[in-house]
Amino acid sequence: MVASGTRIARTRTVRASVVLCFPLVMLVPACRSTAALASISGVATVIDGDTIQIHRQAIRLFGIDAPEGGQSCQLDGKAWRCGPAAANALADLVGRRTVTCQARDHDRYGRTVAVCSVGGQDLSAWLAREGWALAYRRYSMDYVADEDAARAAKRGLWRGTFIPPWEWRAQKRAASPPPAAGGDRGECRIKGNVSRSGDRIYHLPEDRDYARTRITPEKGERWFCSEADALAAGWRRPKQ
Repeated sequence: MVASGTRIARTRTVRASVVLCFPLVMLVPACRSTAALASISGVATVIDGDTIQIHRQAIRLFGIDAPEGGQSCQLDGKAWRCGPAAANALADLVGRRTVTCQARDHDRYGRTVAVCSVGGQDLSAWLAREGWALAYRRYSMDYVADEDAARAAKRGLWRGTFIPPWEWRAQKRAASPPPAAGGDRGECRIKGNVSRSGDRIYHLPEDRDYARTRITPEKGERWFCSEADALAAGWRRPKQ
């Protein structure tokens, strides 16, 4: 009787799993694990205008595209570092408050793509509405109205002229493809070092050990063009 009851319990468990998974199959190609759609929360570090880091996990904000860290725009006839300006605007909004993110997917770099909020404010919506990011129509139409409002009010990037971030990246790749590995850095100035213990650590030009860090391709070391790329590849900042 015990063995029979065990079989019945196991059958019910399997059937319950199928029922829970079935609605997801209708929405996505495969039934994803609950971990892939988990909520992530904590104090965030801003990497650029559409990327943050929580607990050393890189998170790409869903549905928007902000200018890259090295991207310049035009304002009043002069070059303007709009990439850092967008990142600073996001950092000012977030501060040291807790950011909560609901994962949606993962991008090709392995970063979690998520809808994130602080104090009930959707970060993607805020960035698009304040003109610091564009609606990423290739992936979502959720923030088109916010972008339209920013354009009409000439807020953020819309105060001047600019190239959409996706076009800027395409131009950079066509002109000088960033090295995937090796010692030829081109315009990529972030050093990806492998320590004696095997830790993969990236160094920014302003970091203490940047000058004495040497890149040895044979060890798997490389240059990165942005912090987001370094984080996505599995590198981390040095512990200060």
